[in-house]
Amino acid sequence: MKMMQRHPITFAIILLLSFVATIVCSIMYGATTYSLSMVSKAVFQVDVTNMDHLIIRSARMPRVVGALLIGAFIAVSGALMQGLTRNYLASPSIIGVSDGSVFVITLCMIFMPETSPIILIVYSFLGSMMGILMVFGVARLVPDGLTPISLAIIGTILGMFLNGVSQALSTYFQVSQNISFWYNTRLHQIDPVVIKWSIPFAIVGLLLAWIVSKSITAVSLGDEVAQGLGMNLMKIKVLIFLSVALLTGISVAMVGKITFIGLVIPHITRFIVGEDYKRIIPFAALIGALFLAWADIISRAINPPFETPVGVVTALVGVPYFLYLIKVKGGKQRV
Repeated sequence: MKMMQRHPITFAIILLLSFVATIVCSIMYGATTYSLSMVSKAVFQVDVTNMDHLIIRSARMPRVVGALLIGAFIAVSGALMQGLTRNYLASPSIIGVSDGSVFVITLCMIFMPETSPIILIVYSFLGSMMGILMVFGVARLVPDGLTPISLAIIGTILGMFLNGVSQALSTYFQVSQNISFWYNTRLHQIDPVVIKWSIPFAIVGLLLAWIVSKSITAVSLGDEVAQGLGMNLMKIKVLIFLSVALLTGISVAMVGKITFIGLVIPHITRFIVGEDYKRIIPFAALIGALFLAWADIISRAINPPFETPVGVVTALVGVPYFLYLIKVKGGKQRV
C-alpha cells in the first residue's frame, strides 16, 4: 500500500485498465452470456436487425455506464461528507441525503407524473439538499448531535421518517408501482435519457468537489486549522453541500437509493492514497465506479437467470464494515 501512496499515477493506470475489463465483463455476462466477438461487433459493427446487438447497445451498455457513473458519484459524495464533518460514519445513505431525494421524487410522481428527466434530476437535487439541511439542522439542536454515532442515528431516524411518509403517500395516491424503482435499486431499468441529462449536472458536481478538495484536507484536521490558514469555512461548506446534493441527487434520479458505497469507499481510498483530498476525490471516484460495477456483475451471478438486487451485494460488504467502524472507533469525531 505504501507503494501505491508513492506512485499514484501507476495506481491510476491500473485502475483505468481495470475499467476496460469491467466494462467488457459487464456487457458479456447476464441472463444471456455473449461472446467477446459478439460484443465487439455490437459496439463497432452494429446490425440494427440483430436482436443481440440491440440488447447490448440499449440495455447492457447503458447499465454498465450508469453503474460506473453512480458508483463514482456516491463515493465522492461520501468522501466529501466524511472530510467536512470528520465523521467516519458519514455517507449519503446513512445521513439521510438519499432519502430526501426519494421523498421529493415521490412527490413528483404523485403531482407531476409527466415530469421530464431533466426536471426530475433538478427535484432530486433539491431533495438531497433538503435532506442535508434537515439532518444537520436537527443535529445542531441536539447535545453532541454532530458526533459520528449521534449524526448516524439522527440521519437514520429522519431517513426512516421520510421513507415512511413517501411510501404512505405513494400507497394513498396509488402510485407505489411507479416509484418502486427508486426504493429498490434497479440498474437494469436505467434510462439512457436520464444518463444523458445527468452529465452536465455531474460535471458541475465533480468540478465543485475538485475545487474544494485542497480545502477539505485542512478542514478535516479541524475548523481551527482551516481558519488559521485563512479559509472561508462557510463558503467551503456551501460548495461541499452543493456538490454532495448534486451528485447524490443525480444518482437517486438514475437508479434510486444505493447504500454503503459512500461509507466504505472513502475509507478504502484513504488507506491506499493517504489523507490528501486532492488524491482522495479522484481515486474515490475510480474505486467507487469499479465497486458498483462489479457489485452489479456479482448480483447477476448469484442466482441466474434471476437478478439479486445490487443493494444486497453492497450491504454484504457495507454492514460488516459499518459495525467494524463503530467497534474500532467508537464515538470519536475524526476520520
